[in-house]
Amino acid sequence: MKKPKWVVEKEQARKAAGSETVWLFGLHAVRDALMNPRREKLRLVVTLNAQNKLEDAIAASGMTPELSDPRKFSAPIDPGSVHQGAALEVKPLNWGGLAENCIGREVPRVLLLDRVTDPHNVGAILRSAEVLGASAVIGTRHHSAPETGALAKTASGALERQPYLRMRNLADTIVELQNMGFVVLGLDGEAEQTIEAALDGRRDRPVALVLGAEGPGLRAKTRETVDQLVRIDAAGAFGSLNVSNAAALALYASLSH
Repeated sequence: MKKPKWVVEKEQARKAAGSETVWLFGLHAVRDALMNPRREKLRLVVTLNAQNKLEDAIAASGMTPELSDPRKFSAPIDPGSVHQGAALEVKPLNWGGLAENCIGREVPRVLLLDRVTDPHNVGAILRSAEVLGASAVIGTRHHSAPETGALAKTASGALERQPYLRMRNLADTIVELQNMGFVVLGLDGEAEQTIEAALDGRRDRPVALVLGAEGPGLRAKTRETVDQLVRIDAAGAFGSLNVSNAAALALYASLSH
């Protein structure tokens, strides 16, 4: 019996996802991936200089690197990439589901990204999230930055340690977090209330902060689903803030007493 077309397409998509690999580059990103036991590592290309700098991490990983001439770097990455003589092919990390990443901290804080597609912004957000102790950063499977070498390099190692989940539907994810007891706040420069005012007396609650892409901001469906729209208490307009800076400030504001 012939399989229905949708079944075939689903199987093909799963197979493609299973065979998907990412090339990480740069000493910091490669070192942290080599040291991460959760990361499935496939191929390491280094110059002699980079090999010497990464000696301990390479030994810990048990990998045998391929040596490359620095003038003709052989890894299949963008020639414009600042690779510092090191590139590592890996499988994307599987962090697991929503509940296991978002529950369990003393005071959980989660960042949700509504169509933030720039890998440099997402990398910087992951870095801030790690520093400020966020439980997870959540994007969508489509219309959000996937794991890439550029994202990993900007994250400066945080990609290996900070859960970055990509869910099918953002509105459904917001509802799921609300059912877990999260207060879900959407950031909007025109909102009347500040983050601090909205969380007054509720700082011990789990909080999720939703940030939209620069320019369009939050989508209508997202705005309808969050508990409340809030703004960052700042002298200037929120619109002038880069989304990664806004994420760091919003996270800090949700934690500070």
